[in-house]
Amino acid sequence: MTAALAQSPLREHTRILGVGAFRPDVIVTNEDVCQWIDSSDEWIRQRTGIVTRHRADASTSVVDMAEGAAREALAQAGIEPSQLGAVIVATVSSPYATPSAAAELAGRLGATPAPAFDLSAACAGYCYGVAQGDALVRSGMADYVLVVGSEKLSDFIDNHERTISFLLGDGAGAVVIGPSETAGIGPSIWGSDGTKSSAIGMTHSLLDLRDVALQAEEEPTGEALVAGTEAKLWPTLRQDGQTVFRWAVWEMAKVAKRTLDAAGITADDLSAFIPHQANMRIIDELAKQLKLPESVAIGRDIADAGNTSSASVPLAMHRLLKEQPELSGGLALQIGFGAGLVFGAQVVVLP
Repeated sequence: MTAALAQSPLREHTRILGVGAFRPDVIVTNEDVCQWIDSSDEWIRQRTGIVTRHRADASTSVVDMAEGAAREALAQAGIEPSQLGAVIVATVSSPYATPSAAAELAGRLGATPAPAFDLSAACAGYCYGVAQGDALVRSGMADYVLVVGSEKLSDFIDNHERTISFLLGDGAGAVVIGPSETAGIGPSIWGSDGTKSSAIGMTHSLLDLRDVALQAEEEPTGEALVAGTEAKLWPTLRQDGQTVFRWAVWEMAKVAKRTLDAAGITADDLSAFIPHQANMRIIDELAKQLKLPESVAIGRDIADAGNTSSASVPLAMHRLLKEQPELSGGLALQIGFGAGLVFGAQVVVLP
């Protein structure tokens, strides 16, 4: 007879215990951006709602920003790094495929030997991380999970590119997820549509650089590949703005409504709406389609921070709670969406 295997004790509920943020010191204005593209402060404000964006200097890395946000989230949660059962970093801008930013972050924090891994889901990365953190805690595999969205998108910007470069900023946001006596994180609604994967992406890949080396009749060694990485060939971000805008407005409104239904609430029950900070017009249209009452606070961090991809939702949450602390304990609908195309959303109790 086969022996019965022991399993981790299950937990019924989880919640976000603390939130933290890191915003780089360098402020880039619309006037600064217009040095490189034929545009104006007025046009950028009208089309995107962005006034400024934060950018990290050369000495500040994805892990540096993640650490700053993580330490604040841990302090707010009252959790020691040694209590973490997992460290998840959502990022698409770490300069290394390996080692992971999460492993380095765990080491810096003193969370070793907690499992640590990076998550690549672009602007939905943070919400994907919350889905996994929630599942890890409820399954009993971890007591507490650190989820960080950290991006240094300025490393992947062609300043002369008009479709996305002027939108992007740098920063990091983090939350700590732990057990709760009552439901603090609703069901995650997440998914992808790879048929639209070309809508947001990068201009070049390592294969492109390999072709450069071969065309130069050089053996494609590591040295040749490095020699071929002129600035014009470094992978930079771009998007099909109209495709992304239509998808974000129409399809994400459906996802948001499904998320409310899954949580068993209506828009009238919300204290806050915290969408990915992609574009102020998208935020406004989503709020309109959800028929949010005026009492619902809406995250609009994009005006000062720009689009920070996986960091945008936790950064917007952090700002809302700092400016309106009375929102603590209320329900918030958070939703991320972006390159892939991917999306993720949950209703959460604000820490």
